[in-house]
Amino acid sequence: MSRTFTRIGKEITIAVKSGGSDASSNPRLRALLQNAKAANMPKDTIERAIKKATDKDASDYKEITYEGYGPHGIAIFVEAATDNNTRTVANVRSYFNKHGGSLGTQGSLTFLFDHKSVFKIKPKDGISLEDLELELIDYGVDELEGDDEEIVLYGAFEEFAGIQKYLEDNGFEIISAEFERIPNDLKDVSPEDRESVMKLLEKLEDDEDVQNVFHNMREPEEDEE
Repeated sequence: MSRTFTRIGKEITIAVKSGGSDASSNPRLRALLQNAKAANMPKDTIERAIKKATDKDASDYKEITYEGYGPHGIAIFVEAATDNNTRTVANVRSYFNKHGGSLGTQGSLTFLFDHKSVFKIKPKDGISLEDLELELIDYGVDELEGDDEEIVLYGAFEEFAGIQKYLEDNGFEIISAEFERIPNDLKDVSPEDRESVMKLLEKLEDDEDVQNVFHNMREPEEDEE
Protein backbone atom coordinates (compact mmCIF):
# COMPACT_ATOMS: atom_id res chain seq x y z
CA MET A 1 0.00 0.00 0.00
CA SER A 2 2.72 2.50 0.97
CA ARG A 3 4.38 1.84 -2.41
CA THR A 4 1.14 2.81 -4.18
CA PHE A 5 0.75 5.93 -2.02
CA THR A 6 4.35 7.00 -2.80
CA ARG A 7 3.77 6.54 -6.54
CA ILE A 8 0.49 8.48 -6.61
CA GLY A 9 1.94 11.14 -4.29
CA LYS A 10 4.81 11.83 -6.69
CA GLU A 11 2.39 12.01 -9.63
CA ILE A 12 0.21 14.50 -7.71
CA THR A 13 3.26 16.67 -6.92
CA ILE A 14 4.30 16.65 -10.61
CA ALA A 15 0.73 17.43 -11.78
CA VAL A 16 0.42 20.37 -9.34
CA LYS A 17 3.80 21.76 -10.41
CA SER A 18 2.79 21.70 -14.08
CA GLY A 19 -0.90 22.63 -13.83
CA GLY A 20 -1.57 24.24 -10.45
CA SER A 21 -3.28 23.04 -7.26
CA ASP A 22 -6.86 23.83 -8.32
CA ALA A 23 -8.35 20.48 -9.36
CA SER A 24 -11.23 22.17 -11.23
CA SER A 25 -8.77 23.64 -13.75
CA ASN A 26 -6.21 20.80 -13.68
CA PRO A 27 -7.66 17.67 -15.33
CA ARG A 28 -4.61 15.51 -14.59
CA LEU A 29 -4.80 16.40 -10.90
CA ARG A 30 -8.53 15.57 -10.87
CA ALA A 31 -7.78 12.14 -12.33
CA LEU A 32 -5.00 11.51 -9.79
CA LEU A 33 -7.25 12.48 -6.89
CA GLN A 34 -9.70 9.82 -8.13
CA ASN A 35 -6.86 7.29 -8.21
CA ALA A 36 -5.87 8.28 -4.68
CA LYS A 37 -9.45 7.82 -3.51
CA ALA A 38 -9.67 4.38 -5.19
CA ALA A 39 -6.44 3.37 -3.40
CA ASN A 40 -7.81 4.60 -0.04
CA MET A 41 -4.95 7.07 0.22
CA PRO A 42 -5.18 9.12 3.46
CA LYS A 43 -6.27 12.73 3.03
CA ASP A 44 -3.22 14.12 4.84
CA THR A 45 -0.90 12.17 2.51
CA ILE A 46 -2.67 13.74 -0.50
CA GLU A 47 -2.41 17.21 1.04
CA ARG A 48 1.31 16.70 1.71
CA ALA A 49 1.88 15.77 -1.94
CA ILE A 50 0.05 18.93 -3.11
CA LYS A 51 1.96 21.12 -0.64
CA LYS A 52 5.28 19.61 -1.73
CA ALA A 53 4.79 21.06 -5.22
CA THR A 54 4.81 24.62 -3.80
CA ASP A 55 7.58 24.06 -1.24
CA LYS A 56 10.76 25.79 -2.44
CA ASP A 57 12.98 23.32 -0.56
CA ALA A 58 11.22 20.22 -1.90
CA SER A 59 12.76 17.92 -4.47
CA ASP A 60 11.96 18.70 -8.10
CA TYR A 61 10.89 15.43 -9.70
CA LYS A 62 11.50 14.75 -13.38
CA GLU A 63 9.70 11.96 -15.24
CA ILE A 64 12.15 9.72 -17.10
CA THR A 65 11.82 6.41 -18.94
CA TYR A 66 14.34 3.60 -19.29
CA GLU A 67 14.13 0.73 -21.75
CA GLY A 68 15.98 -2.56 -21.88
CA TYR A 69 15.87 -6.31 -22.18
CA GLY A 70 15.73 -8.70 -19.25
CA PRO A 71 16.82 -12.31 -19.28
CA HIS A 72 15.43 -14.51 -22.10
CA GLY A 73 14.78 -11.48 -24.33
CA ILE A 74 11.91 -10.01 -22.29
CA ALA A 75 11.38 -6.31 -23.13
CA ILE A 76 11.08 -4.08 -20.06
CA PHE A 77 9.90 -0.46 -19.98
CA VAL A 78 10.59 1.47 -16.76
CA GLU A 79 8.95 4.78 -15.81
CA ALA A 80 10.61 6.79 -13.04
CA ALA A 81 10.07 10.07 -11.22
CA THR A 82 13.39 11.21 -9.80
CA ASP A 83 15.19 14.23 -8.37
CA ASN A 84 18.56 12.70 -9.34
CA ASN A 85 18.74 11.04 -12.75
CA THR A 86 22.41 10.06 -12.27
CA ARG A 87 21.48 7.98 -9.23
CA THR A 88 18.40 6.46 -10.84
CA VAL A 89 20.00 5.44 -14.13
CA ALA A 90 22.97 3.91 -12.25
CA ASN A 91 20.59 1.87 -10.09
CA VAL A 92 18.41 0.76 -13.01
CA ARG A 93 21.46 -0.22 -15.09
CA SER A 94 22.89 -2.24 -12.19
CA TYR A 95 19.60 -4.16 -11.77
CA PHE A 96 19.58 -5.10 -15.45
CA ASN A 97 23.26 -6.10 -15.42
CA LYS A 98 23.05 -8.16 -12.23
CA HIS A 99 20.00 -10.10 -13.44
CA GLY A 100 21.17 -11.07 -16.92
CA GLY A 101 19.69 -8.14 -18.83
CA SER A 102 20.90 -4.92 -20.44
CA LEU A 103 19.70 -1.34 -20.47
CA GLY A 104 19.04 -0.02 -23.98
CA THR A 105 18.75 3.42 -25.53
CA GLN A 106 15.68 5.60 -25.09
CA GLY A 107 13.12 4.85 -27.78
CA SER A 108 14.47 1.37 -28.53
CA LEU A 109 11.28 -0.35 -27.34
CA THR A 110 8.68 2.13 -28.54
CA PHE A 111 7.63 -0.23 -31.34
CA LEU A 112 6.86 -3.02 -28.83
CA PHE A 113 4.51 -1.08 -26.54
CA ASP A 114 1.38 0.97 -27.20
CA HIS A 115 1.12 3.98 -24.86
CA LYS A 116 -2.52 4.04 -23.77
CA SER A 117 -4.93 6.02 -21.64
CA VAL A 118 -6.79 3.54 -19.43
CA PHE A 119 -9.96 4.55 -17.58
CA LYS A 120 -11.95 2.40 -15.15
CA ILE A 121 -15.51 3.63 -14.68
CA LYS A 122 -18.76 2.55 -13.05
CA PRO A 123 -21.50 1.42 -15.47
CA LYS A 124 -24.54 3.67 -15.83
CA ASP A 125 -28.12 2.42 -15.93
CA GLY A 126 -29.65 2.45 -19.37
CA ILE A 127 -26.36 2.67 -21.27
CA SER A 128 -25.09 -0.53 -22.87
CA LEU A 129 -21.44 -1.28 -23.58
CA GLU A 130 -22.20 -1.17 -27.31
CA ASP A 131 -23.80 2.29 -27.12
CA LEU A 132 -20.97 3.62 -24.97
CA GLU A 133 -18.36 2.23 -27.35
CA LEU A 134 -20.03 3.85 -30.36
CA GLU A 135 -20.17 7.18 -28.51
CA LEU A 136 -16.56 7.07 -27.34
CA ILE A 137 -14.99 6.12 -30.69
CA ASP A 138 -15.13 9.82 -31.57
CA TYR A 139 -13.16 10.63 -28.42
CA GLY A 140 -10.24 8.30 -29.14
CA VAL A 141 -11.36 5.15 -27.31
CA ASP A 142 -10.40 2.08 -29.36
CA GLU A 143 -11.29 -0.73 -26.95
CA LEU A 144 -13.80 -1.25 -24.19
CA GLU A 145 -14.52 -4.18 -21.89
CA GLY A 146 -16.54 -4.60 -18.74
CA ASP A 147 -19.23 -6.18 -16.61
CA ASP A 148 -21.89 -5.05 -14.14
CA GLU A 149 -19.26 -3.79 -11.69
CA GLU A 150 -16.68 -1.99 -13.82
CA ILE A 151 -15.95 -0.85 -17.38
CA VAL A 152 -12.39 -0.45 -18.67
CA LEU A 153 -11.72 1.95 -21.55
CA TYR A 154 -8.53 1.97 -23.63
CA GLY A 155 -7.68 4.98 -25.74
CA ALA A 156 -4.76 6.75 -27.36
CA PHE A 157 -2.27 8.37 -24.96
CA GLU A 158 -2.84 11.84 -26.43
CA GLU A 159 -6.65 11.53 -26.11
CA PHE A 160 -6.58 11.33 -22.28
CA ALA A 161 -8.00 14.83 -21.64
CA GLY A 162 -10.80 14.43 -24.22
CA ILE A 163 -11.92 11.06 -22.84
CA GLN A 164 -11.79 12.39 -19.29
CA LYS A 165 -13.88 15.45 -20.24
CA TYR A 166 -16.53 13.29 -21.95
CA LEU A 167 -16.85 11.02 -18.90
CA GLU A 168 -17.05 13.96 -16.49
CA ASP A 169 -19.51 15.93 -18.64
CA ASN A 170 -21.77 12.88 -18.93
CA GLY A 171 -21.80 12.02 -15.24
CA PHE A 172 -19.76 8.80 -15.28
CA GLU A 173 -18.05 7.86 -12.04
CA ILE A 174 -14.33 7.49 -12.79
CA ILE A 175 -12.72 4.88 -10.53
CA SER A 176 -9.21 5.41 -11.88
CA ALA A 177 -7.41 6.95 -14.84
CA GLU A 178 -3.90 5.84 -15.76
CA PHE A 179 -1.36 5.77 -18.55
CA GLU A 180 -0.19 2.26 -19.41
CA ARG A 181 2.30 0.79 -21.86
CA ILE A 182 0.61 -2.27 -23.31
CA PRO A 183 2.81 -4.79 -25.14
CA ASN A 184 1.65 -5.58 -28.67
CA ASP A 185 3.55 -8.88 -28.78
CA LEU A 186 3.70 -11.19 -25.75
CA LYS A 187 6.62 -13.56 -25.28
CA ASP A 188 6.29 -17.06 -23.81
CA VAL A 189 8.79 -18.23 -21.21
CA SER A 190 9.12 -21.47 -19.24
CA PRO A 191 8.31 -21.43 -15.49
CA GLU A 192 12.05 -21.64 -14.70
CA ASP A 193 12.93 -18.75 -17.02
CA ARG A 194 10.00 -16.75 -15.67
CA GLU A 195 11.52 -16.89 -12.20
CA SER A 196 14.71 -15.13 -13.30
CA VAL A 197 12.71 -12.40 -15.10
CA MET A 198 10.52 -11.88 -12.02
CA LYS A 199 13.62 -11.28 -9.86
CA LEU A 200 14.62 -8.38 -12.11
CA LEU A 201 11.06 -6.97 -12.25
CA GLU A 202 10.77 -7.10 -8.45
CA LYS A 203 14.14 -5.36 -8.01
CA LEU A 204 13.06 -2.57 -10.36
CA GLU A 205 9.67 -2.17 -8.68
CA ASP A 206 11.32 -1.94 -5.25
CA ASP A 207 13.40 1.08 -6.28
CA GLU A 208 11.99 4.23 -4.69
CA ASP A 209 12.46 6.26 -7.90
CA VAL A 210 10.57 3.78 -10.10
CA GLN A 211 6.89 4.52 -10.70
CA ASN A 212 5.84 1.77 -13.13
CA VAL A 213 7.37 -1.27 -14.79
CA PHE A 214 5.89 -2.76 -17.98
CA HIS A 215 7.04 -5.92 -19.79
CA ASN A 216 6.01 -8.25 -22.62
CA MET A 217 6.21 -11.59 -20.78
CA ARG A 218 3.01 -13.59 -21.13
CA GLU A 219 1.22 -14.13 -17.83
CA PRO A 220 0.85 -17.78 -16.67
CA GLU A 221 -2.96 -17.70 -16.81
CA GLU A 222 -2.75 -16.62 -20.47
CA ASP A 223 -0.63 -19.72 -21.18
CA GLU A 224 -3.42 -21.91 -19.89
CA GLU A 225 -6.11 -20.44 -22.16
